[in-house]
Amino acid sequence: MKLLKKLLLPLVIAASMQSVWAADQNVPFSSSLHVSADSALKSKLPEDILKRGYIVAGTNPNTPPTTFYMADNKTLAGREIDVMSAIAERLGVAVQWRDTGGFDNIIPGLKSGRYDVALSNINATKARLSQVDFIGYFDASRLGIISRKDENIAPFTSLQDVCGKQVGAGAGTTQLLRLQEATQKCVADGKPGITIATFPDRPAGVQAVVSGRVAMFFGPYEGLTYQVSKVPVLTMSGQITVNDAPVSIAFPKGSPLEDAVQAALNSLIKDGSYQKILDKWNIGYGAMKEAKRNEEIF
Repeated sequence: MKLLKKLLLPLVIAASMQSVWAADQNVPFSSSLHVSADSALKSKLPEDILKRGYIVAGTNPNTPPTTFYMADNKTLAGREIDVMSAIAERLGVAVQWRDTGGFDNIIPGLKSGRYDVALSNINATKARLSQVDFIGYFDASRLGIISRKDENIAPFTSLQDVCGKQVGAGAGTTQLLRLQEATQKCVADGKPGITIATFPDRPAGVQAVVSGRVAMFFGPYEGLTYQVSKVPVLTMSGQITVNDAPVSIAFPKGSPLEDAVQAALNSLIKDGSYQKILDKWNIGYGAMKEAKRNEEIF
């Protein structure tokens, strides 16, 4: 039991700190790469952002390498932090981070004006595009399914291989939608459906696998790979390749900030800063050649 608690600790921290940091607080962060400002790009910023001097960004701290709390349990770090911080620096303004307190709070927070942008492993989808706008920044075509090693699950590459089995996913995620579609196909093909377990976030789902409460958990490949590297009882059982739209920066619908952010991100892609950020987190395979926006993404 002591060993299990020790294994779960890094996962619990990410989830528990969401309740410690209220959504309206300016959360400390650490970025791994700093870039120079571009005055021409700064001129693209909306007047209210220029006067304020900073962009408000929401995120749901989950697990490395996306966005998470460092060992001090109060400082944010990760891919999302680095990408948006570099964009703000290129635009010559600061960024203030907010903990959304849950993935499901992100779109409502954008629509209410609480955040100017949000980055939290958010897949652009046409359904979400009806509520918020997007600028893509990471290839989301690689997903993973983890299990305990002692479950001895044979490696697989299709969701049809989990018909009749139990798989978890995070609430509000595209992975949950994919499981729902997959179980319908299982039944249509005369196979037993997938027993889907829904969790408030990825850490909760990973904990459930470690403790044996759920057999498998489905989520972003990069985050689950990190968990497997840190928790010895876990293994990557499934690697699923999908044709998803990219992980994207989300904005309130029609945000005047989009032009500046898209131009800054493409500038970071062009000068190599963007690639350095992804390589720092060992996820360079997800690099995009261009940051596209809204309908261009699809």
